[in-house]
Amino acid sequence: MTDSNFYPLILKAPLKDYIWGGTRLKSDFGFESELEKVAEAWVVSCHKDGPSIVSNGSLKGKTLEEAIEIMGSDALGEACKDFDRFPILVKLIDAKDRLSIQVHPSDEYARANEGDNGKTEMWYVIDCDEGAQLVYGFKHSIGSDEFKERIESNTLDEVLNYVDVHKGDMFFIPSGTVHAIGKGILIAEIQQNSNVTYRVSDYGRLGADGKPRQLHVEKAIAVSNTNPPLDLYGKVGKVTINDGSTVRNLAKCKYFDAKLISLDGSYEVKNSTSFVSLVIIDGEIELESEQGSYALKKGESVFVPCGITLTLKGTAQILSASV
Repeated sequence: MTDSNFYPLILKAPLKDYIWGGTRLKSDFGFESELEKVAEAWVVSCHKDGPSIVSNGSLKGKTLEEAIEIMGSDALGEACKDFDRFPILVKLIDAKDRLSIQVHPSDEYARANEGDNGKTEMWYVIDCDEGAQLVYGFKHSIGSDEFKERIESNTLDEVLNYVDVHKGDMFFIPSGTVHAIGKGILIAEIQQNSNVTYRVSDYGRLGADGKPRQLHVEKAIAVSNTNPPLDLYGKVGKVTINDGSTVRNLAKCKYFDAKLISLDGSYEVKNSTSFVSLVIIDGEIELESEQGSYALKKGESVFVPCGITLTLKGTAQILSASV
């Protein structure tokens, strides 16, 4: 590792055109694509299904995973030593239409059955249509037999917990939580570095090939927590007011520590035990460090190696994730 290879990495996101996606990631966030729909932008990703690409400095053109290998384990920090791969995946998601009813497995189940991590995640609602809703677990406890019967009889909606959604809401979704993003919702998602999803129901919707999309009912039943969720959601999270910024703690677990930085002036980013990822979800900033200065706008993201101190200046909303 040389000093010239240890610096904040500005990332280019791979884009996904799932059938439920819209156009706001292009029109509102400036992502350039020939795709008609852009459902997701994987703004911080080391996953094989869509790696982020470094767009600045000596590591330009490398995947984020390749760049981290060149920088060495110091770039991730001591907090990441127990992870066998880069721990998180950060997405921007534009749900023009509703997503399938789905669930993600635990680490233990996913590693035994899929060769991948499990998936605990959190959502931050950037914007939404009036009256938008999402599915967040069950209204009351049901057994596995009833869960299966309701899937087969198409009555699952009667026991799902539909929640009204508002701009600025946060939802923490542990693995095993049955959930679905509703139509008209634009979110930022921080999750484990995994792409394992079990569909419970997709409303009979047809995929791009004209056939019903695959369901994974038996696996979903095996991994689902069929009790109501216990975590608080909505306008939750301790807020700290600083000179030039406000920081809201969104969610913290063993996989990630997520914060929302509301910048109106300046804010110092420093972490001696973990990398930090920053995604600009509104506004523009100047990022200053000993390694260089960069201008970042809405939709752009940066990977900050552990131990690098940054000063952020401007007026913006920034999603921060570390371990």
